[in-house]
Amino acid sequence: MTVLERAKRLRPPMREYAALLEKCFPAQALSSLQSLLVAWEAVADETNVSELTWLTLASILRECSPVGTAQWQYVLPKKEKAKSADPYQAFAAKVDLMCKDMVVRQHMPLGPEAVVHRDDARLCSSVPDGWADLVVTSPPYANNYDYADATRLEMTFFGEVSDWRDLQKAVRTYLVRSCTQHAAPLMPQTSDIVGGPLLRPIQSEISQQCELLSVQREKHGGRKPYHTMIAAYFTDMANFWVTLRRVTAENSLVCLVVGDSAPYGVHIPVDQWLGRLAVAAGFGSYHFEKTRDRNVKWKNRKHRVPLQEGRLWVQG
Repeated sequence: MTVLERAKRLRPPMREYAALLEKCFPAQALSSLQSLLVAWEAVADETNVSELTWLTLASILRECSPVGTAQWQYVLPKKEKAKSADPYQAFAAKVDLMCKDMVVRQHMPLGPEAVVHRDDARLCSSVPDGWADLVVTSPPYANNYDYADATRLEMTFFGEVSDWRDLQKAVRTYLVRSCTQHAAPLMPQTSDIVGGPLLRPIQSEISQQCELLSVQREKHGGRKPYHTMIAAYFTDMANFWVTLRRVTAENSLVCLVVGDSAPYGVHIPVDQWLGRLAVAAGFGSYHFEKTRDRNVKWKNRKHRVPLQEGRLWVQG
């Protein structure tokens, strides 16, 4: 019996759901999703098929919600979608899509088998020295987007967190510090972070911009500690470059998709600072290739420096 068939025959026990789930799903949809979860748990055995089934269920949660739950969007319970999917139909459709993808993949030339390590880019403890010839990645932007919050709906559904605060220990502690929610506890240490040896190549500039952010903070109702976030972000990225220099070959090539930011109207030249930190870590040179303008359609933006996004190329 398939998980879908089993779910349709189940009557999940009455239970209290987390407030976030009740805000995001009608009772019938939530009941069907719970049935799918219970059906999967009954046969879960950590095999590839079992893990793909879990992935299928996780991937349909947002499309089955009638509220604002677009991918990589903060959950917006007061915003309604024009249409939401039936859980059972969405599950079947996702299985079909994944099967078609795998069939197509079988007829493609096979490349090297992918190996996935659970690791921290600031440490790369699972990667040997001088291993990589090419690195392509897109680190978090220094724009105060809470990447941990992007996992909250799914983690709540699977019982891994119960509220927003749980994300601090469950997720944020493992992330590059690119949002004020993550950096706020470090605010008393901001000066020490800015003055750290890893930031020496950009110390005068980042010290000046963090001071401006500290002043601007007092003029805004939210009083967000952007100055601390910027200091912590570039410290994390400096650590990243030091580690990356260790695990890359002498003539390696690194490509980062990056974008600058202007919290409280204070411009942060992310591509320039990251490039200089890379050279300080032992890389040979860098150049930035702009691909698009950012934040040009918002007339209420506080800064006058056009933001940009592009590829930061770093040569080993």
